[in-house]
Order: sequence, then C-alpha cells, then structure tokens
Amino acid sequence: MADPQGFMKFTRQDAPKRPKPDRLADWREVYVEQNPKERDKQVRTQATRCMDCGIPFCHSGTAGCPLGNLIPEWNDLVRRGDWELASDRLHATNNFPEFTGRLCPAPCEAACVLAISPDAGGAVAIKRVEETIADVSWENGYVQPSQATVSSGKRVAVVGSGPAGLAAAQQLTRAGHEVVVYERDDRLGGLLRYGIPEFKMEKKVLDRRLAQLRREGTKFVTGCEVGVDITVEQLRAQFDAVVLAVGALRGRDDRSTPGRELKGIHLAMDHLVPANRACEGDGPSSLSAEGKHVIIIGGGDTGADCYGTATRQGALSVTQLDQYPQPPTVRDDERSPWPVWPWILRTYPAHEEAGERKFAVAVKRFVGDEHSNLKAIELQKVRVEKDSTGRRKVVPLSDEVETLPADMVLLAIGFEGVEHMRLLDDFGIPLTARGTIACGSDWQTSAPGVFVCGDAHRGASLVVWAIAEGRSVANAVDKFLTGSSNLPSPVIPNLLPLAVV
Repeated sequence: MADPQGFMKFTRQDAPKRPKPDRLADWREVYVEQNPKERDKQVRTQATRCMDCGIPFCHSGTAGCPLGNLIPEWNDLVRRGDWELASDRLHATNNFPEFTGRLCPAPCEAACVLAISPDAGGAVAIKRVEETIADVSWENGYVQPSQATVSSGKRVAVVGSGPAGLAAAQQLTRAGHEVVVYERDDRLGGLLRYGIPEFKMEKKVLDRRLAQLRREGTKFVTGCEVGVDITVEQLRAQFDAVVLAVGALRGRDDRSTPGRELKGIHLAMDHLVPANRACEGDGPSSLSAEGKHVIIIGGGDTGADCYGTATRQGALSVTQLDQYPQPPTVRDDERSPWPVWPWILRTYPAHEEAGERKFAVAVKRFVGDEHSNLKAIELQKVRVEKDSTGRRKVVPLSDEVETLPADMVLLAIGFEGVEHMRLLDDFGIPLTARGTIACGSDWQTSAPGVFVCGDAHRGASLVVWAIAEGRSVANAVDKFLTGSSNLPSPVIPNLLPLAVV
C-alpha cells in the first residue's frame, strides 16, 4: 500500500537540467546524467508522493494515460525499491516507456489527484519516475527479447516504423506472427528519428529498442515505399494482413498571407528533418538557422522543437508567435477543470535557453527584398473568434504594425493529415474530411484485411496515443488471423467510425 502521507512529507522535484550554455553547445539531452545511486534515491522519494487516492484518474484513458499504465502500482514498487517488478508492471502496458518518459506531455500528471490544488505541492512526477524505471531496466538487464514459442504461420506487413507501427509489430511478433516492417526512409523510427530533435531524445535510445525488436524476430525493410517499390498486389500476395501506420505528415500551410512566396519561408519539418540527419552524421543541414533571424509561427510542440533546433544552430534571434493569448500559469477551473488536460502556459526547456515568445499576434505580411528574399515580417495584435458557422477567424485589434527582422520563417501550424500516397489509391482507401484513414471498431479499414493505427487514424497526436493504438490494432489483427487474442489492448474511447468520410 502506498504512503498516504508521502505528498505531505516531500515536495515535487523535477529532474535537474544541464546549464544553458552547455546545452546550446551540443545536441545531447537537456537533463543531467545523474549518478545512478543519487538518481534512484531522488526518484524513490518522488514515487513516495503517490498517495492511496482510491480512484487513480492518472491511468484513466479518458483523462489520464491512454495506455492505462498501472501508475500507482509501479510508483509504490519504486518507493519500496523493487525496480525489477516495477519494470514488469510498466512494460505490461507500455512497449516503449523510455520514449514516453522523454516525449509525452504527461496527461497522467494533469489528472493526478495532487494536481487539484496547488497547496498539495503539484502532481506526482510520474513522467520522471517512468523514464527512470525504463533506464534502470536497461542498465540492469531487465529488458530482454521476448520471443514467441509457437509460430502462427501467418505473415503481417506493417507500413511505417514510427511508435504506432513499432508497437504493433512488437506485439504481433510476440504473438507468433511473422512481421515485416516497411519504412520508406533510409533509417527506422519515423518521427522519432527525423522529427524529434536529439536534445529531446538521443537516438541511441531508439536504436537499443530496435535491436530488441530484431532479436525477437521482427524484420525491417528500409528505403522501400509501399505502392511504389513494392506494389499493393505484391503485398496482398505475400501477407495475410496489413497494418497502416503511415503517420499524418501533410504539413499545414497558409498561402493567404501576402509575401508567402518569398524565399526563406519553410514548413517546420523541412527544418527538423535535415537537422536530425546532421546529428546522424549525414553532413551539415541543408536548411540551417545559423546567422539568421528566425521567426517560428505556431505555439505547439513542433514549434518548440524548431525553437531549440534554431538556437543550437546559431540563430541570431528566435521568436515564436502564437495567435492565441498567453495562457495562465495555473489551471483555470472554469475553462479546464481537473482532471481534463489544462489550458496553461507550457514552457519547454528550449524556451528557457534563448529567444522570446509573442502571444495574440499574427503576421500581416512577409516583406522581401528586390531579389524576393525574406527580410522582415509585419505583425498585428489579433483576437481569435468564431463566425456564425463556427469557423475560426483571426481578427486584427488595430491597424498598428510591428516590424521584426526575419531571414527564416518556419511554419509550425500543425498537420492536415495523411500524405497523399499511391498505396491508399491502390488499396481503394479514401481519406476522411479530417485527412485521416477511417476504420471500424475492429480497426479494419474499408479494404479487407488492412488495418490502421496511430496518427494516420487519429491525426497528429501524442506518442502515448500512437503506442496505445499500435497495441490495440495488434490485438485486432491477431483476432482477425486466429479468431481470438490474448494480446493486451488499451481501451480506446474515441474510435472514428468507418462511415465518417
């Protein structure tokens, strides 16, 4: 049983960060690599703050963790120092806790009972505990290949090697199916590889997990675009089921702003991908912010990734713009009552390092020189409203304009859905109005034997949702192939129905 008074004995303590000058001088993760004994002692103390709250909203899929992570259980095991059993309980629901521990924004913490009142000292540091369990598991050899004892004789193709595809592949391999993962890039990992900057997750973390999948029997084919390098007909002939985990990488653009055609304006992923390739050893980035005044349009995670990348590349200045007003620093109980995800100001480590953020502003126009090179932007204060049809519109508050120097603008304003690709045409699978791939309650698309999961189904979302959907689709594919399944499956409360197109 947990210590019901632990949160009164100890205050929340987040992981220590490296000094800012050190972080900006390299691409390593921002947090201090602590002495294991000191780290484990601190994290055991943090786990002790988890109380016996009775109804743990932290692992509720509707408000907390979509994976249904058994958070109170492994918190108490860490408190008692039983790291191996904590590892077992964590891996029972999460294939890749070292990914979520580093990258997930932690809806579990927002739903923690201790997050109700600031007087309680803040939510349990669940994310820190999770990451530490994962790291201790690797350090102590608790993570080993889990190989199937009996082969089903069935073959499954997984298209895409992001977190959803990898989770589905690992689960299906462990169920005894022969699984082949197809990745069109030259390296595995999807956005984990080329979208997430090294300072958020070093790729050695990804590579060691991929090595485990290989030892379990999952096969990988890189540099292969399904529908082009291997046809849908060939895929159908060779496999009994297909899982589409192709992501939702079609970047949103805004061509309506005057001057959008100027040279120097790019989508966010056009900046992040070559930066990550540079960290992989592929040579200097083809789109570097070095020596430039950089403007990032968009206030979300992708914008923060561009922010930290630009500062490390040596930008002269970095400014991030958000059309919405600055959120409060504490939860607004009327707008986002506990335990729902709160509307609050989120400050990432990158924001602490350099640059500035501007809220309730929008670009009036991009300004170029005589050679059509971007040189500045004009900003206006704005308010976001909804018209009579419910559509969002941005309304200027005055004619006053602020001019900022700009050599590079990065559009981090979200994603419009799945990229248009031949494999969908050849399978006869349409996209929904949201740009996603619809499925039924069995995760099967309109094409028989073809399933979908992750961002391709949900739209651009969190790594924790990708893993949850990968695990769920694996259960569905296993049932499709064998008639039943013992694979664990999270309860996903909001499947998009097949009819929504």
